[in-house]
Amino acid sequence: MAPPAMPAELARAGAMLGKGNLSDSLGGLAGLSNADAPSGLDQFSKLLVNQVSEVNSMQTGADDLVHQMLTGQNVNQAEVLTAVQKADLAFRMMLQVRNKLIEAYRELQQIQI
Repeated sequence: MAPPAMPAELARAGAMLGKGNLSDSLGGLAGLSNADAPSGLDQFSKLLVNQVSEVNSMQTGADDLVHQMLTGQNVNQAEVLTAVQKADLAFRMMLQVRNKLIEAYRELQQIQI
């Protein structure tokens, strides 16, 4: 059984962070392009993309374990519960990071030049 596809929101976020033009991602902030981007910003975007992928794989793994348990396969229930809780915690953490990033972006928009 093939793992389910990455949700559309995660795929768009990964595409925007990993492949998009940096000036598009930042709304043209300071006219930066990928060539002018500070290496720290590149590393940060790669870190975010990797974490989104990791959360997705954790959720996929937990879904697979739940499916195996529900179909009567030999799966430890404690292992399934732990995997589901880990995936839930990772997702909640990712949402909090996203919320903080959005909050910071909105604060930057409020700055008067």
